[in-house]
Amino acid sequence: MEVIEMSRVHEGAGAGLRSALESSAASARLHAALTAGMHPNAEYVEVLVERCAVEPDFFVRDMLTWALTRHDASATAERLLSELGSEVPQGRSQALHTLSKIGDARTWPAITTELLEDEDDEVARTAWRTAAGLVPEGRETELAETLFTQFDRGNGEVQRSLSRAFVALGEAVLPVVERATTARDPGVRAHALATKRLMQHPDEGFEAAIAEARRVVALRGAPLVGEHAGC
Repeated sequence: MEVIEMSRVHEGAGAGLRSALESSAASARLHAALTAGMHPNAEYVEVLVERCAVEPDFFVRDMLTWALTRHDASATAERLLSELGSEVPQGRSQALHTLSKIGDARTWPAITTELLEDEDDEVARTAWRTAAGLVPEGRETELAETLFTQFDRGNGEVQRSLSRAFVALGEAVLPVVERATTARDPGVRAHALATKRLMQHPDEGFEAAIAEARRVVALRGAPLVGEHAGC
C-alpha cells in the first residue's frame, strides 16, 4: 500500500496535496485529506474543491468536506459558491454538501431553481436537503412551491430525499403537499400522500409510506364493482 508522508502534503503546499490526492490508493488519499484538515493552509482550498469533483470514494469525499470545513469559512465558501456553476455534476453536489456544513449566509440565495431542478439526481437531492436546512424563516412556502414540481421524480432514493426535505420544512408547507395529493398524475399523488404521511408521522419509514400511498391511489382509481366498459 502506498503511504503518503505528511511532508509531501506540505511541500509546495497545494502541489504536494494535489500529488497526494492523486494516489491510486483510497487509504492514501484519505490520509492526505485528513492531514490537510489537521494543518489548514489557504493553498489547500482550491485543491480540495477540485478533488471533490472527481473523487470516486465516498469516505474520501467525506474527509475532503471535513478538511474544507477546517479552513477559513469565508474564503472556502466563496470558492465553493463558484463551484455551483461547475459543468461536473459531482462538483456541484459536493459544493452544496460542503456549504451546508459551513452554513455561510450566502448559500441560500445561491441555491437557484436550476439547482433544485438539476437534471442530475444527486445534485438535485443535495440542493433539496441544503435548501431545506438553510431556508430563512418565512420563505418555506416559496421553497416548497419549487419542490412541488419534483414530486414523483426518480427512483425511491430520490423520492425519499424530496419527502425528507418537505418534512424538514414543517407544517407551514403542508398546504403545498395537500395540493399535490389531488394532482392528475397518479405518481405525483402517491408521492405527495406518502410525504404527507411522513410529515405527520416522521418516524415512519418511506418504503411503508409510499407503498400504502400507491395502494390508496390504485384503489381510488379502480372501477366500482359492477362497472363495465362501455356502460
